[in-house]
Amino acid sequence: MAPVLSVRGLSKVYATGFEALKSVDLDIEKGEIFALLGPNGAGKTTLISIICGLVNASQGRVVIGGHDTVDAFRAAREMVGLVPQELTTDQFEKVQDTVAFSRGLFGKPKDPAIVERVLKDLSLWEKRANQLRTLSGGMKRRVMIAKALAHEPSVLFLDEPTAGVDVELRRDMWEVVRQLRDSGVTIILTTHYLEEAEEMADRIGVISRGELMLVEEKAALMRQLGRKRLTLILQEPLDTVPEGLAGYDLALSEDGSELVYTYDTQAERTGITSLMTDLRAAEIRFKDLYTEQSSLEEIFVNLVRERR
Repeated sequence: MAPVLSVRGLSKVYATGFEALKSVDLDIEKGEIFALLGPNGAGKTTLISIICGLVNASQGRVVIGGHDTVDAFRAAREMVGLVPQELTTDQFEKVQDTVAFSRGLFGKPKDPAIVERVLKDLSLWEKRANQLRTLSGGMKRRVMIAKALAHEPSVLFLDEPTAGVDVELRRDMWEVVRQLRDSGVTIILTTHYLEEAEEMADRIGVISRGELMLVEEKAALMRQLGRKRLTLILQEPLDTVPEGLAGYDLALSEDGSELVYTYDTQAERTGITSLMTDLRAAEIRFKDLYTEQSSLEEIFVNLVRERR
């Protein structure tokens, strides 16, 4: 099956000479949630803006649902909904009116039933007659999503969808995104919240300095790049790590009560067996132990650091 979105050789160089994107290739499959991660200035918004027809590419091609964004701009643009990071709405408009107006912008005929369905799906129906200025930040964010869905796009871009939203509303928004995916909408989101990508995404792309560094399934990414920590809770505190254990690069907690050993989960040998043997030889006893998997945030930070 052909991808719903295909990007090939996409580059963007501004008049100042700044190269915002460097020959990006990317395929997005129908019905997936794809998270695009990257630090500020990495090229995330530029990539989305080109795909959505807001910025012209310097080079390359974008195809959405079989439609080239240059040769068949209208058909391609109708396939896409965009929820920008900024809340750009007329504060005195009513919720139902602003969503219906967004549908009209794409030349779609009036259809109150579709507007009603979108508002109900986003738990906005009870607020349909409210002016936007009376809504909470979380509700305004939902209205932005409703506006982007009003013309029934197949692909929805969410640029920092939970920026400025508290933790509880963020989790509510995650549920909204999952429901949209279950309804058949392909979701592409940018986020600074690594927890968000770890919680929701099927695949993850990491972009830095205009280059798409990798695209990988979330679980595979964590298996390949993740590391585990073995923490030993000692019976007696240590002042320093004995010289005989220097080869393990152990970290001693500030109070000397814990030893932390970090190891590669994909290595042929983890070194844990020999570590235990050497701990006994050094007469270091522990009363408990536990392991932790590296978080996506640690993986992301390490990836970006390696490419600098």
